[in-house]
Amino acid sequence: MTLMMVATALGWIGALAGLVAYAMVSRGRWNADSLAFQGTNMLAAVTMLTVAASNGVWPSAAANIAAILIGANAVATVLRAKKKRQAQSAPVLTVVKDTAQDEAELEAQPAVSHRVYAEAA
Repeated sequence: MTLMMVATALGWIGALAGLVAYAMVSRGRWNADSLAFQGTNMLAAVTMLTVAASNGVWPSAAANIAAILIGANAVATVLRAKKKRQAQSAPVLTVVKDTAQDEAELEAQPAVSHRVYAEAA
């Protein structure tokens, strides 16, 4: 098996991966901002870049480099948004007033006030 045959096989794998990603988004199975879609597109671009570069087809190689950079930026954006959502949904402690059952219980408590913290749901 020659190097050119390996590059050609990679090209077919990349073309198939790109078509699968496009079909999955078109059918609504994946979102355009999903890591699966972006990762599959980047895999397709990397493999097709290999074929283009090994054959000296530089316009296609440049287009695939651009696709890889766009995909990397999209993945970074998705990961930042995910991290931000996780930080915003983290439990928060809030101050709630301590309530006593009756007046006798209030009188039995020390004069020092205290706070009770509850976790927000």
